[in-house]
Amino acid sequence: MVTRRSFAALLASGLAMPFVLRAHAQAIEDLRGKIEGMTQLHSLQVQRGEDVLFAEAPRGPGLDGLANIKSCAKSLVALLLGVAIDRGEIADVKARLGDVAPGIIPSNPTEGVGDITMEDLVSLRAGLEPTSGPNYGRWVSSDNWLAFALRRPMVASPGSRMIYSTGTTHILGAALAEATGESLLEQARSRLGAPMDFEVPPWTRDPQGYHLGGNEMALSPRAMLKIAVMLRDEGRFEGRRVVPAKWINASLVPRGRSPFSGLEYGYGWFLSESGFVLARGFGGQIIAAHPERRLAIAITSDPTQRARSEGYFGELMGLIEGPILALA
Repeated sequence: MVTRRSFAALLASGLAMPFVLRAHAQAIEDLRGKIEGMTQLHSLQVQRGEDVLFAEAPRGPGLDGLANIKSCAKSLVALLLGVAIDRGEIADVKARLGDVAPGIIPSNPTEGVGDITMEDLVSLRAGLEPTSGPNYGRWVSSDNWLAFALRRPMVASPGSRMIYSTGTTHILGAALAEATGESLLEQARSRLGAPMDFEVPPWTRDPQGYHLGGNEMALSPRAMLKIAVMLRDEGRFEGRRVVPAKWINASLVPRGRSPFSGLEYGYGWFLSESGFVLARGFGGQIIAAHPERRLAIAITSDPTQRARSEGYFGELMGLIEGPILALA
């Protein structure tokens, strides 16, 4: 019988390498077998350390084609807030909307919106009635998305609980544009795309010209994996600082909890009990990292189909926390 101690001795001597390689090959085959039946899945990439362990696109536009990352964009907007604060363009995460971008506040706003902080916005705790779900269609059909969102009634005290709303991240994106003097597209290109060498194509803008904060952004799956690696490595990519480590670490502190998935939420990122940090988008788009296990993951899926926590998204979480985590 091979005990833990004897296996360690074999490993040190190099004699265990065939066993390790066979086990790894079997784990990859098990993973491939599991995704065969997941017809909604378009692509999956897994990187451990510097090694890409799995990179396949059984469906969809491939690893280099563009994928609508849906609400994963919320997590990218959160990263851009951290960069803006580091550059001094926004004083700090406690800065008030009324101080950062007073020009985007409409006439007759909901009382108290000027006191909503950047932290409230990035953690989805603005307190405003959501524009997502049943209100989404009315919101994007309105002639002023910011006014619509900032005139929603307060349904909770700002900073008190997570209310999932794309309108909240859109407000944050517009505030970033005002504070930096650069559109959200320009920021995404120069502050994320350029240092990590990936393209960011133009995406939807509202009637006033602000890029939609929190939805409809498109990236290649390979670009998504680069973001996952950067997140895993405390804001660095291939030795270059992209996002301040202080902001990454602050982002991974739980600030609220999703009433839908039960996952905790930090500054734009979902947090699992097993140690994964995730961006999640409609249909099953995922950018994930497990810093302790040195894993980075990118998943794209059919963006036209739902991915509920008790359905396909639950399957993806089972995949991530099962056979993928076992690869570490």
